[in-house]
Amino acid sequence: MTPADLVLTRRGLRFQGRYFPCSIGRGGLSGDKREGDGATPIGRHRILGMLYRPDRLPQPAPWAIPIGPTDLWSDDASQPDYNHPVHTPYRHSHENLRRADPLYDIVLITDWNYPDATAGKGSAIFLHQWRRPHFPTEGCIAFRRDHLIRIARAIAPGCRLIIR
Repeated sequence: MTPADLVLTRRGLRFQGRYFPCSIGRGGLSGDKREGDGATPIGRHRILGMLYRPDRLPQPAPWAIPIGPTDLWSDDASQPDYNHPVHTPYRHSHENLRRADPLYDIVLITDWNYPDATAGKGSAIFLHQWRRPHFPTEGCIAFRRDHLIRIARAIAPGCRLIIR
């Protein structure tokens, strides 16, 4: 492990020698992640992308992509674009990336079941803002807004996320 790795520990997420309090999935940690289980998958993952709301904050990193009003994420395992970004109109099950709340103002996309998605293995695992301290997610890892911004500004594409 290196200081550039994101490492989930009992104290929080360690990154660049600092610990950031975070929330994990309501289903805890799992070595056998499944669609809808609410678990955060154990393993070594990579950060592959970053999305942000340009109407709410400045671009956190040069490689961050703005979230537009028609941006969605498919979570319909029966579709060929399962666990990929899609756009409205989209009649299948999906998640809005441009939310009314601030949870997805910054989204770091991991390689969990992405880009080569397997039905049933669970859709996207993101790093995003939390609802409130330690409120569980649907499997993602969530942070206080200022901590997420700090991580987003410092992280590089391909950075490892280690969950044990």
